Amino acid sequence: MSKLLRSPLWVVPFLLVSSIAEMGMASANPNQQEIQKKSNDEIHLTQLQIGDRSLPETSAINIGDSLQQPDETSMPQVTSVSQLSDVQPTDWAFQALQSLVERYGCIAGYPNGTYRGNRAMTRYEFAAGLNACLERVNELIATGTADLVRKEDFESIRKLSEEFADGLTELRGRIDPLEQRTAVLESQQFSSTTKLQAEVIVSLGGVFGGDRALNSDQWRNIEAATTPAQRETRKATAFGAAGSRLQDNTILSDRIRVNLVSSFTGKDQLFTRLEANNTTAFSGAVTGTNMTRASWDGNNGNDVVMGKLFYRFPVGDKINVIVDAIGGEFYDNFNTVNPLLSSVPIGSVSRFGRFSPIYRASNTGSGQNVGSGVSAIFKISDQITLSGGYIARRGNEPTSGRGLFDGSYGTLAQLAFQPNKDATLALTYAHSYLSGVAGDVTVSGSYGSAFANTPFGAAIATSANHYGVQASYRFHPKFMLSGWGGYTQATAEVSSGTNSTTNQVNKGDKADIWNWAVTLAFPDLGKKGNLGGIIFGQPPKVTSNDFGSTILTPTTARRKDADTSFHLEALYRYQVNPNLSITPGLIVIFNPEHNSNNDTIYTGVIRTTFRF
Repeated sequence: MSKLLRSPLWVVPFLLVSSIAEMGMASANPNQQEIQKKSNDEIHLTQLQIGDRSLPETSAINIGDSLQQPDETSMPQVTSVSQLSDVQPTDWAFQALQSLVERYGCIAGYPNGTYRGNRAMTRYEFAAGLNACLERVNELIATGTADLVRKEDFESIRKLSEEFADGLTELRGRIDPLEQRTAVLESQQFSSTTKLQAEVIVSLGGVFGGDRALNSDQWRNIEAATTPAQRETRKATAFGAAGSRLQDNTILSDRIRVNLVSSFTGKDQLFTRLEANNTTAFSGAVTGTNMTRASWDGNNGNDVVMGKLFYRFPVGDKINVIVDAIGGEFYDNFNTVNPLLSSVPIGSVSRFGRFSPIYRASNTGSGQNVGSGVSAIFKISDQITLSGGYIARRGNEPTSGRGLFDGSYGTLAQLAFQPNKDATLALTYAHSYLSGVAGDVTVSGSYGSAFANTPFGAAIATSANHYGVQASYRFHPKFMLSGWGGYTQATAEVSSGTNSTTNQVNKGDKADIWNWAVTLAFPDLGKKGNLGGIIFGQPPKVTSNDFGSTILTPTTARRKDADTSFHLEALYRYQVNPNLSITPGLIVIFNPEHNSNNDTIYTGVIRTTFRF
């Protein structure tokens, strides 16, 4: 306890000052009486220092209540009253303060060098300040300098000690157990610099609706059949061994993430993620299209992998730099201007509904050994932010066609405007290069149709320029309207090397790809913490393509979408408590793969998210 109250306080022991003043100084100013009559309910304590730790306090030093972070910290012990800028020789308590500062050394001020002598205080504050001065007197006696302590001071202190004995006792009773609990917490904490976070998703879901989706070229080939038998043969070939029906068995799956978040200066962040997942993607042989995918899918058989590793640090007051070693993605680093962002995930249940495809320009995905690069965020002003970054898909692999600068990569620049707390507008440009090594071409981030992801084929090196605008406006605390629009021009960087007149790719061939979405968010729907959401939009679609022969036949492959798909999604997140949420959601895809011949496909999920 002596260690606790030996530290200087920010507050003034006014009653001690007044008692000493009565024995040899000018009569007290009327402000003193006003201060003593203040109600404890009107008092606010700033901070009580405990050794080398800091204990923030609530009003009336009610330590049993929830603690708040302090607004300020105390300045070092003052050695001269002249260090207190708002204390003047004409002040009624000047001599008392001078004595306490220069003779006893038990007064401290605020960080800006002020004392704030007219500020009210509680009896608890006074008891703590009195005890600090008592401790100082004891030190003077113990060190043989008792002659500095006047007899009158001893008598005044004795009387005050008796008067505030109950307050001192109660203060000790409150703080001693707290200090003991703090010591236990320090001895058992995981790390002094690292926080451990975890997220567990358990989901129940499935798809239903009819046949799997086929792309426009496959249907064009089927419709060109001259006989019913030929039509059925071509249809069976298009669907393959998996058959035409959706794989509609309901599944129960999980995704587990453990994050280690470290900070060494209080402003930087070292982030390490371990994860495991066995959530099968509702695409490919399941539905025939990426449009039906859930936002958290990815099946690695629940093997534990390093999912993400980055270091974020400030450069000056306005720039933050992020160095991604593993799992780098633009949507993790920049503002995607979508209130239904589900990177936690606690928002959108679909992959498409999370954010504009432009933020997947690097398309590194998640998992081991992908996504390396650097990004920076420059806060030009409170309303304008400029962001930019470069991420290589496999930046840690030295083989040909890979590495930090020789393989697939994405760059992105964004200018975001936030004129007020309700409105946000972002203009975004991205450039990507996908080498085609190991079939890694996914121009639209596995969002839209097969042609939007591979306009010239999965093995044809492709570059693309992406342009996007994203906007959001909060009309009411419980209603937000948001959306985005995007255009991509993809270019074939090599020729296919074939003489075929129906699927020839020439270097320089171009394809135009468009996408858009409108989202409605309803925060606190039903109760605080809940979220309702509706998403409607068009997944990426190829509207024109130079692919193929200039002489078209009914069966010529064109890699151009014939119709338009629409994505409709509804979700409702019920926040059971701060650590648990349950989100039922439904995704409806009309004209999957931008092909009106396909059946409408439905994806239904119930996502349970644990966070701790």
